[in-house]
Amino acid sequence: MVEVQAQVLGGPVHLAGDTVQVCITITVPSLDPALRAQSSDVCEVLAWGSAQIHCQCSVNESRVRLPATSPKQAEERAVTNADTSFAPCRGERGHVVLSTKPKILFCDLQLLPGESRSFVYRETLPCDAPPTYRGQLLKYAYKITIGVQRLGSPIKLLRVPIRVIVLQGLSEACVYSESGELAPSNPFLHTPQRDTPRHTALQIIQNLSTRKNVNQYNITNTQGKVVRFCIYKTSFRLGEDIVATFDFSNAEVPCVQYSVTLQSEEVISEACRQRPSQKPMLVPYSKAHEVCLNMTHTNLLLPIPLHVTPTFTSDLVSLQWRLHFEFVTSKSEVPGPSTPQNPEDQIEWRAPSALEIETMVWDLPITVLPTTPSQVAQAICMPAQQTLKL
Repeated sequence: MVEVQAQVLGGPVHLAGDTVQVCITITVPSLDPALRAQSSDVCEVLAWGSAQIHCQCSVNESRVRLPATSPKQAEERAVTNADTSFAPCRGERGHVVLSTKPKILFCDLQLLPGESRSFVYRETLPCDAPPTYRGQLLKYAYKITIGVQRLGSPIKLLRVPIRVIVLQGLSEACVYSESGELAPSNPFLHTPQRDTPRHTALQIIQNLSTRKNVNQYNITNTQGKVVRFCIYKTSFRLGEDIVATFDFSNAEVPCVQYSVTLQSEEVISEACRQRPSQKPMLVPYSKAHEVCLNMTHTNLLLPIPLHVTPTFTSDLVSLQWRLHFEFVTSKSEVPGPSTPQNPEDQIEWRAPSALEIETMVWDLPITVLPTTPSQVAQAICMPAQQTLKL
């Protein structure tokens, strides 16, 4: 029995543009001491070992129509599905949207009982790769596949899932950085080497997520002003809190309560829709709710989960984010508690038993950016190590 162990160095989460490193260790277990003398000259022979990264896309075929496969892609798929070749995607559902070139780890590897050898597989993810995504209509899944064949035995595959997060527009930023038009850097540090895609991405995320751009909105209905909403920025990183304020001091319409929901909007491209009239798929996440009758000011604190997918656009789908507001307003004035003559007196105020209300909704688009892979890894349960017995 030969054991193949693969461990993703640096964790299972990576930014597009990162170099993924996997340590593959081949181990032959030690023999029983009674049999060691008789089998000292017997070794295990592995014909070859290879590794490759691929991204599989699976869709809801009743809602999504995949583009036609080109003749060249069909020919390549036929070759890679042959039983005698290294086919990393054999047995996987969906179609391949990204596949790196396979790299040979070893050939004709001979190991004695109790001996082990380690190899490091390195591959750089493209900056324009699609992200790992589990939507309602479409899914992108990344796996590192290691293929190993013992002499005279069939090929065995070991698959290690990874998560890839993408900053939209990173490939263009890297081109500008190389040409000198865009070079985000720290003026207090001397870095003669060119910035890596990861460094460029983290600089862009930092700049976009910390840039203050106060936006104020006067939300009204047919009867008049309901509330003044103020948000300090519209670009947020994964795991960040959305902070905003509500000002009811100059309201003309009483607001009884409000709710704010963080929603993702999954929009299939027009060319890939099964029905031209189908609507985007909305998925709610965190939600804030408050009864605000007779309040003058209140605030909003809404967290963005670490496990969700940031804003992105691919050939098949566009994922956008928004804040969905629901305001419940009263059609008539609701008198509040009266001011006591003596400040030390206690006032008891009872809300009306019935109100004539109406509900209004409003949506505010926002941008969700990635964060460091180490932070995302803390929120997901994804093993960075897999083992295979040959």
